[in-house]
Amino acid sequence: MKIVLDTNAFLVAIPPKSQYRPIFNALLQKKFRLVCSNDILLEYEEILKQKANPIVVANVLELLSAMSNIEKVEVYFHWNLIEIDPDDNKFVDCAIAANADYIVTNDKHFNTLKTIDFPFVRVISIAEFKEIIENV
Repeated sequence: MKIVLDTNAFLVAIPPKSQYRPIFNALLQKKFRLVCSNDILLEYEEILKQKANPIVVANVLELLSAMSNIEKVEVYFHWNLIEIDPDDNKFVDCAIAANADYIVTNDKHFNTLKTIDFPFVRVISIAEFKEIIENV
């Protein structure tokens, strides 16, 4: 299973006491492939630097660069499907380029994708994804 984690989904999965920690644990156990573009990795780094200490940031980024189930994708076409928050399009473009199964997010801006037939991008909530990986 290939997924794209929006930054909000990625961040809430990291803390050991988070209810969504099973997502990060499943990533560590290689239960799914995390698909990222360079833009997504840069956003993860930027937001992590705002929320965590430098050691945590360095450890998470090193982990992402070393894991075999992290798939880096080059995005060659920009679909611009989310007009209300164009910055979110990096996740959509990555998901399309990688033929990902899901974008995992709680960001309501992604709801517009439910009205678009082509290209089809399936969006699920963080709780829905947690339930999926707990049953794998």
